[in-house]
Amino acid sequence: MKVTSQNLSGASAAGTSGAQEIQRSGGGSNSSAKAGAGGDSVEFSSTLGTLSRAMESYGSTRESTVQSLAAQYQSGTYKVDSAAVSRGMISEALGG
Repeated sequence: MKVTSQNLSGASAAGTSGAQEIQRSGGGSNSSAKAGAGGDSVEFSSTLGTLSRAMESYGSTRESTVQSLAAQYQSGTYKVDSAAVSRGMISEALGG
């Protein structure tokens, strides 16, 4: 995330003009919010969109897994993998 202010003053004025030019030109692949009354703006990289899509995919995958396990449990066909459970418990206890 990049936050810039157009109201900067002082010794770094030359460095801020480049950031202001990027902001005016659209900033490449970044999406940006409109400048507010104070002239500040916020830009989010495209990585945020990628992360959002990955989280949505994980949520839908997890939901289908839970539904499948619930159906197996209801029908009486669910079998516990005790080795996997013990590995998970030990891994959790060791902080891994």
